[in-house]
Amino acid sequence: MASVVVPTLQKAFCGLINTEPQDPIPGVNVTDGAFATPAPALPTDFSSFFAFLFSLSALRDWLKLFVIGGLIESARRFFFIGFNKAYNLFFITATFSDGDDSYDWMMVWLSKQPSWSEARELQISTRTFGLTSSAVIIPGEEEDASAIVQGNRKLSYIPTISSTHSFFYKKRWVTVTRSVENTGYYSRPEERLTIRIMTRHHFFLNTLLLEAKKEYFAAQENSISIYVSDSSGDWRHIATRPKRPLHSIVLDPGIKDSLIDDARDFLGSKSWYSARGIPFRRGYLLYGAPGSGKTSIIHSLAGELGLDVYIVSLSRAGMDDAVLSELISELPEKCIALMEDIDAAFTQTVNRDETQDEKATSGSSTGEKPKSSPSRVSLSGLLNALDGVAAQEGRILFATTNKYDSLDPALCRPGRMDIHIEFKLASRYQAHELYQRFYLPDSEAENDCEEEGDPNSAEDTPLIDLDEILDAAKDTSCTSTPPTVTTEKAVMQGTSHRERAPRLSRAQVMQLASRFSEAIPERKLSMANLQGYLMAYKIRPFDAVKDIPAWVEKELSKAPPEVKPDNP
Repeated sequence: MASVVVPTLQKAFCGLINTEPQDPIPGVNVTDGAFATPAPALPTDFSSFFAFLFSLSALRDWLKLFVIGGLIESARRFFFIGFNKAYNLFFITATFSDGDDSYDWMMVWLSKQPSWSEARELQISTRTFGLTSSAVIIPGEEEDASAIVQGNRKLSYIPTISSTHSFFYKKRWVTVTRSVENTGYYSRPEERLTIRIMTRHHFFLNTLLLEAKKEYFAAQENSISIYVSDSSGDWRHIATRPKRPLHSIVLDPGIKDSLIDDARDFLGSKSWYSARGIPFRRGYLLYGAPGSGKTSIIHSLAGELGLDVYIVSLSRAGMDDAVLSELISELPEKCIALMEDIDAAFTQTVNRDETQDEKATSGSSTGEKPKSSPSRVSLSGLLNALDGVAAQEGRILFATTNKYDSLDPALCRPGRMDIHIEFKLASRYQAHELYQRFYLPDSEAENDCEEEGDPNSAEDTPLIDLDEILDAAKDTSCTSTPPTVTTEKAVMQGTSHRERAPRLSRAQVMQLASRFSEAIPERKLSMANLQGYLMAYKIRPFDAVKDIPAWVEKELSKAPPEVKPDNP
């Protein structure tokens, strides 16, 4: 082995040794052994070979550099490791990612810190972070907000990106750093917030987090958050909506109370479900005519229960069984999952009112293939997402449909849709209540009336002669409405929003509401239609009663035959 390796190494290092004879010196005989330069002998074994290597001065210098450089680099690394360990003994570092609720909590908390008003490097933003107002108002904006911004979004100071800011909070030194990192398969930019607190215990961090969360939810007390799924299959906050009072929803007696009582009892029965091994989830199926208040009652219930709404769009492009199952499994424990028009998720045509026979007839007559839905969700995938092994517990599911008979019985069974509630067209009771909502005095006026007299004396309030008022309204209605503005380019018709309705007592409004409801046929018009009609008469309660018979006749003439009254 040595006889093979050593000659090879000799050839490799032969360039390090000058084996060529030197130029002869003039007048000197090179044959003289005294002046001849003997060539050093190359090593013939390993021990002599390594001794030969260390005898070279250049190699010894390179070896010294290698050893010294290695020691310096090792010392540098040990120094930074020790520094980081010592730093972590006195600082706690917390990181928050954009898209998580805690990121919004901290950004709102930071924007409210007084130290940002004196910062020398900051970012101006109108982001609300899920709140209608979450910012430190810039000095001067309170006095004349319209001069700075148009709308209700206020300016705020937030940390700049790729910069470190420091301030003292409760005698603790805090540093804040915002950065942007590319994450995911498509390298989507994602903001990160890093907070370092000079403390050795987690107590101060816990206090800060709880304070930020408490302030955030205190500001969100009168609003609910709306979430939708994005193209990557994650939940994304899109809007914050004010809570809608439950009394503003006009439904038949008993529906609102039944829904709210059942939902509250469910949310407080987790231990009961757990003790009996029953999955802790609840489903409500709201079906009936369009415009009957199905979505409105869900919005109101979300505010009454203090739950956020997660909209699951089954007809969204790219939605399939896997994405749906992942979305349902990532829902928070207490929330409302909303699936609107659940019957449209499996239709293969754009026209939802077209029957199977009509689809076959239209397809054969036109020679065109029916348009396919962009969704790839199957019925089995939906059923597994609702009550499969990976289904989230603790959530309340609301599904709406206008075609109850077209739903598969497996989708409607208990455990998936526990409560079925039908929403019918408007009744006279609903019309009466809706008219009161429009024209009753506001709460301040009612309080003033109660302070001035007995609240039970409403019956003593003089009523009005409706026939006389309505006849007079024919001559005076034009004076209560602004003139129609007509130009060559545009035509504006209707009633100005600045006008206000005449001040009426409760008894007078009840009298008008009774006359209004008498003109409404039972279960023939939707609440959305009635509300749209009253919006056109927002400041004209007498005209609303006077014109309602003609409007009803017009609406019924456009309705399908099954909606028209039997005895017109």
